[in-house]
Amino acid sequence: MSSEIDMEEVQEYAGNILGHMVGAATVICSDLAHKLGLYGHLAGSGGMTAGDLAEAAGTNARLTRELLDQQASSGVLSYDADEDTYALSDAGAMVMAEQHSPAWLAGGLGAVRAMYVGLDQVEAAFRGDGGVPWGDHHPCLFDGTLEFFRPCYEHHLVQEFIPALSGGETRIAEGAVVADIGCGAGLSTLTMAAAYPNSSFVGIDFHGPSIEMARTAAAEQGLNNVTFEVESATEYQGAYDLICFFDCMHDMGDPVGIAQHAKSQLSDKGSVMLIEPFAFDTRAENHAGLGGAFYGFSSFFCTPCSLSQDVGRGMGAQAGEPGMSAVFEEAGYGQFGRISETPSNIVYEAFA
Repeated sequence: MSSEIDMEEVQEYAGNILGHMVGAATVICSDLAHKLGLYGHLAGSGGMTAGDLAEAAGTNARLTRELLDQQASSGVLSYDADEDTYALSDAGAMVMAEQHSPAWLAGGLGAVRAMYVGLDQVEAAFRGDGGVPWGDHHPCLFDGTLEFFRPCYEHHLVQEFIPALSGGETRIAEGAVVADIGCGAGLSTLTMAAAYPNSSFVGIDFHGPSIEMARTAAAEQGLNNVTFEVESATEYQGAYDLICFFDCMHDMGDPVGIAQHAKSQLSDKGSVMLIEPFAFDTRAENHAGLGGAFYGFSSFFCTPCSLSQDVGRGMGAQAGEPGMSAVFEEAGYGQFGRISETPSNIVYEAFA
């Protein structure tokens, strides 16, 4: 190593870290603004003063101004100095205020907050056996995960992914029996059930509080072709035309055993459908783009969840097609392939 330190290089490196610190502060401040309902009041308003927004949201005026200045300084909001108003653009409203927008992100910020809240227990896992069960995390993870996946499930699942299955949408639309394993709070299950009222759906997850959330949502939507059960991924029984694993297979301790059990529960012409985070074939390729987020979530949630279970394969969120195809080959499937993708997800289908 040279004895002379290149201070320009040091400053550039420090600037990179400071940029990440600004981003980290912006994420948690944006989560707070979302929880306080500030974006909803700002959307379509054309701009509001801090006092008017605080009155509308029922928040402390002084703290509200401080938070708004943080949001303006980070580009989340714009500030008009002459009018002393803060505004959320129409594009920003699609991301931060409109829950059913294809660009919705504000709700998913809770998953990042769970990383901060759970830092100590994850540190202990790093110094120990690596395991942190999913249910041991703060509840903001469960809400945040639900909202993080909402744009994908609401805008791609029925519109693109299911039609890409072998046999297309008609195979699922009339009289099919579908299991959604690792369904969490049930958004994916409910989305399919609402779209295909002549078929039957069951959502299965080992996390009781998430299943309760799913049952509540099903009752609110008045859906009578869907049920939810607390079971492990190797206990459910049936003859299913489609078994789904949406953004969860990589979290599981024994994905090969789970895939084998799914194979034993398929009907004669049934298949398995997986949605997984987008990943390239190598770790080096994944170091760009969304890899920083996916590897971060995986370090705190996905891999520790897997390591807390039997076998503990620890695939991680960036296992990609090589990792998933290896699982289904080991499980004895005859066919496995990619059928669709988005910038953030890859969809696979497997046949016994």
